[in-house]
Amino acid sequence: MSRKANCWDNAVAESFFRTLKTELVHQMGLKSSEATKREVFEFIEVWYNRQRIHASLGYMTPECYGMKINQLQKAA
Repeated sequence: MSRKANCWDNAVAESFFRTLKTELVHQMGLKSSEATKREVFEFIEVWYNRQRIHASLGYMTPECYGMKINQLQKAA
């Protein structure tokens, strides 16, 4: 995240936190802090990184996009 008045660096983080709040936090209601930590971890590691497609990544999951980049780097 960047300094005040430099919004471009914050755009990715703000987009992620908006998605997290919209798709998880507002849907789950009040729970214990341990249950909340577990659900946020599962949202990020299972859903967001491995199943949810992202338009900015060519409609691929972050995991698939990362594997594609690694393959291209190895081939170069």
